Amino acid sequence: MMARTQEQAINAKYEALKSELDERARRLWAAPEALSLGHGGGATVACATGLAASTVRLGTKELTSPSQVPNAPRRLRRHGAGRKPVTTQDHRRLKALDALVEPTTRGDPRSPRRWTCKSTRRFAKALGQQGHHVSHSTVGHLRKALHDSWQSTRKTREGTAPLERNAPFEYRKARVKDVRHRGQPVVSVDTKTKDWVGDCANGGRAYHPQGAPEPVRGHDVLDKRVGTARPDGVYDMTHTCGGVSVGVDQDTAECAVASVPQWWQRMGPRMSPPAQPVLMTADGGSNGSRSRLWKVARQTLSHATGLEVSVGHCPPGTSQGHKLEHRLCGHITENWRGRPLVSQEVIVNRMANTTTEAGLRVEAALDPAPYETGNKVSDDDLAQVNIDPAHFHGTAWNDVIKPRGTKR
Repeated sequence: MMARTQEQAINAKYEALKSELDERARRLWAAPEALSLGHGGGATVACATGLAASTVRLGTKELTSPSQVPNAPRRLRRHGAGRKPVTTQDHRRLKALDALVEPTTRGDPRSPRRWTCKSTRRFAKALGQQGHHVSHSTVGHLRKALHDSWQSTRKTREGTAPLERNAPFEYRKARVKDVRHRGQPVVSVDTKTKDWVGDCANGGRAYHPQGAPEPVRGHDVLDKRVGTARPDGVYDMTHTCGGVSVGVDQDTAECAVASVPQWWQRMGPRMSPPAQPVLMTADGGSNGSRSRLWKVARQTLSHATGLEVSVGHCPPGTSQGHKLEHRLCGHITENWRGRPLVSQEVIVNRMANTTTEAGLRVEAALDPAPYETGNKVSDDDLAQVNIDPAHFHGTAWNDVIKPRGTKR
């Protein structure tokens, strides 16, 4: 922003004096402007005024060391003197390049700015085969004149019905706001990626004495002596606190949903008065809307505590907007960045010591229970779940589970 402001100021001064400056006066005027800006000042002045960078450098030499340029040109050339632009010498070159760019152009055809997958050297070679011999650097200038540039893709398409896609977020937002206004707990649940335990590299950087980084393994491989860690988190948005259960066995849906009753035993009674409903927000992973085991686990929690357990799932492909990702997992990852997770106890301690200026508190515990893969919920077990679908996408994303024996 500052560089842009400097360029605008220099351009304004140059335009005011341009009509009164001759060839030599222009470069002598540009020299002190470049020197006053320090390193990179010459490029800034050249970009702001349109003068060649070599012109600004020559003016700087004339001003600072006249003896180094004893034969500096003092002549005044007529307007239009010098080598003509390549488009003036051969006006067909620009059209020829435009024809080469057009078949390979991607993106919105109505947009004036285009981009292509061909390089400037390939374009120069193709133009040379047509009789328009130019260098690859000249092709770059010509493409700039055509308003072409390198650009990455932009995620803007939201499907055929963006209003319908936004409706689940508005509905969940209204539910969360209403529940929090009544002082009831709103929790966000999710499963973090499995972490390697041992002296393996961990993303991020940490302070160490200069030249003495902490050594780790050259390759991240599973060490069966220490195993792995798979954290399952629960974040309470109403009270700004979180609970993490670190599993050490198989990554199953049963292990993921076990973190919910464990969180309730440790923190739930202190955060929520008796017989108060609990609203959960979840994504589509192990605690997804299609997981039968997730419904059965919530029924177990509801029957054991006497609470109504509501849930609002994120629509498919929108898990990055999950509150737990940003308000709990992000701070945990920052707390242990750049340091190897040498043991499961270290992981639990680093999670439990995660704090923020906003008052986040985290309780973490190890879950040593074994979990077998392949466990499935039968239709009879699912029929025992006292589930009440919501009026908005109740069969897919939003529902309420009540204790057994309670009317739906």
